[in-house]
This record gives sequence, structure tokens and C-alpha cells, in this order.
Amino acid sequence: MRWNKKYNYPTSSRATEDGIRRYLLGETKLPSVTSILDATKSEEDKAALANWRERTGEAVANKIVKDAASRGSQMHSYLESFLLGRENLSFFEDKEQYKTMAKEIIEKGLKNRLEEIWGVECTLYYPDRYAGTADCVGIYEGQSCIIDFKNARRPKKFEYIDSWLLQCAAYSLAHNVVYNSNITSCIILVCTVDNLFQEFKIQGPELVTYQNLFLGRLKKFNEMNNLVQ
Repeated sequence: MRWNKKYNYPTSSRATEDGIRRYLLGETKLPSVTSILDATKSEEDKAALANWRERTGEAVANKIVKDAASRGSQMHSYLESFLLGRENLSFFEDKEQYKTMAKEIIEKGLKNRLEEIWGVECTLYYPDRYAGTADCVGIYEGQSCIIDFKNARRPKKFEYIDSWLLQCAAYSLAHNVVYNSNITSCIILVCTVDNLFQEFKIQGPELVTYQNLFLGRLKKFNEMNNLVQ
């Protein structure tokens, strides 16, 4: 994999207002992709989450969520360091969970597959609409691509990761609009706590479908918050 700083990605800061995470780009405040998706969950999804919390117990559920966030943050940090060339694979020989998970993603998802890196932890935005951070942007197996890294307690099924797919689709749409690029696919690379590697991909017409689905969620979000479309 090689670096090609093809695009000049902006810097940004983040703040939470009224429970909504916002990106600050200059004088502009844009809602985050994840906040938009959280706010516009279906009633079915909200009920499923509430039922899970009730079954699990509030204290245990909070711990699971907190642990997953911490695990993901550590794993992302190691992957970012690797992609930036700050660490080589020997750095991942330790048996710490976060490192073994990151190494699985490197070995099975990135090596000999990620051909060109345009940026990592890239702030992407759709002017006046939304913003977010893509884990990696570049060329993956010959296609211009958004690459996202996820951790999970258990293996995932495609039909249960809609929010992940919509998140990546939103980033691809923003990138294409701002940079007149041609992002044609999104790849989600997942590792479970048991070091099971998975990958999920959307491309071509399927990616366009998810982009349009996200725009529908954005419209709903704006209507909920009485914002101009």
C-alpha cells in the first residue's frame, strides 16, 4: 500500500449540542452522520434496543456499550498508526486484545488489498447538510473506496448492519459531492473479540441505493428538528 495525498481533507472540531454531535468547520456547524442515524431509528429498532437493555439489565448494558466504545477506540488507534507508518507489524505481537483484533484486520483485510491510501481519519462533509469521519479513503482492490473498521462481540449478518452501511454510504456521497470523485464502493472490515474477521461490501447500484436511503434519513432528521432542507 502506498500513500497518495490526492485530496486536501479539512480539519474540524466536534461539540455536542442538545444531544446532537456536530462538526465545526470554520463557522459552520453540521450534524454528524451517526447522530442523524441515531435520531432517525425506526420504532422497531428502538423497541429492539429497549428490549435488549431490559433483558440484559441497565448496568450490564451500559458496561457492554462502554467496553465496546473503548475497545473500538483502541483498535482504531492502532490501525491508524499502522496506516500512517508509525508502527510495523512487530508492534502487534503483544497479546493485548485491541492489538490482536487490529492485526486480524491488517492481515486479512488490508495487506495486499488496500493499494493506495488517500487519507485516514478523514473529515468528510456534504455542504450545509452533514459531516463525519471516515476511517480510511483510498483504492481497495482496484476501486475508489471508503474503508471502515468495526469491532463486535459476536459475528454480524449483513441484514443487521444497516446503520454501518448507511454511515459509509453517507461518507461516499459527501466525498463525491465535494471532491467530484468517483467513490464506487464501501468496505467494512470487522473483527470480533474472539478474533473472527469479517468483511462486508456495497458497490455500484447497491451503494447508490444506500446513499439515497441515507438522504431519506437526513430529510427525516431535518423535519424532526424543523430545519430547512
